[in-house]
Amino acid sequence: MSLSQHAIVIVMPVYEDLEASGRLFQELGQQFGDRVFVVAVDDGSVRQPLSVESLSQAGVAGAVLKLRRNVGHQRAIAIGLSYAAEHLVPGQQVVVMDSDGEDLPSTIPALLAQLDNPAVDVVVAQRKSRVETFRFKAFYQVYKRFFGVMTGRPISFGNFMALKPAAVKRLVSMQELPIHVAAAVLASKLRTDVCPLDRGPRYAGQSKMNFVGLALHGFKALMVFAEDVLVRVGIASALIATFAVVGSVAAVVLKLMGYSTPGWFSLVLGILVLLFLQTAALALMTLMLTGVMRSGSVVTAVAHRDFIDEILETAP
Repeated sequence: MSLSQHAIVIVMPVYEDLEASGRLFQELGQQFGDRVFVVAVDDGSVRQPLSVESLSQAGVAGAVLKLRRNVGHQRAIAIGLSYAAEHLVPGQQVVVMDSDGEDLPSTIPALLAQLDNPAVDVVVAQRKSRVETFRFKAFYQVYKRFFGVMTGRPISFGNFMALKPAAVKRLVSMQELPIHVAAAVLASKLRTDVCPLDRGPRYAGQSKMNFVGLALHGFKALMVFAEDVLVRVGIASALIATFAVVGSVAAVVLKLMGYSTPGWFSLVLGILVLLFLQTAALALMTLMLTGVMRSGSVVTAVAHRDFIDEILETAP
């Protein structure tokens, strides 16, 4: 396996994006030459399937993992990392990036430079500027704040990152990795450093991700921290239920003291009782779900071989 003979291993998913990925391969070849090995995961492309000739023509060593079906962006990255982890040797550096050009090859050296720090396992790219629509930027800001409230953790990075071999092997043993790569890095407790970088425009074509897909991607990050989210929802529900009980007692006292107007007491008490029942039920459900998740939590490695139909590697 020639992967172990290269200093830098780059993992990227490719889905119906032949033109943009071809240009990216050429830029990687021009910048890194024979130092780089590309693991391109063809995520079940039908109209524009990726071939190993795209790597060969760009003068880049690498392998194309042809998946049996489309599995999605995050699982495709997990499969690529799992494949690379089988062949990594100490001293190598692994980069995860998209294949559309928005993750600029010229910024990879900045990530790798910070990875040389022995106290760092993963270096993630934090965007200084984005070539995106206003709606996307607004949604992203709301999502980051909502994620922080629900999980107690900040998230300000995506898939563009550099990792040491030990970090890769730790990540691929996590069942959360195929759900959301960035959230899995947070959950892994790896020592993470941040590198501010600019985001570039797409080389060609249009993004396959629509607004619904972006929203789903954001909710998947919350799924990685489902226990934390459930506990926070349960605490909030318990606080609201407590408020409802206190409010009901206050309404009864005001009624007995003759301060309530006709119809006010029954209306307020009815609303507070309903509020208590609903929030108490929600708190109980979240408590039960948290217990179920803890009892059924089994960490398993990503079974990447089950998804790979064919592995095509460039000639040595």
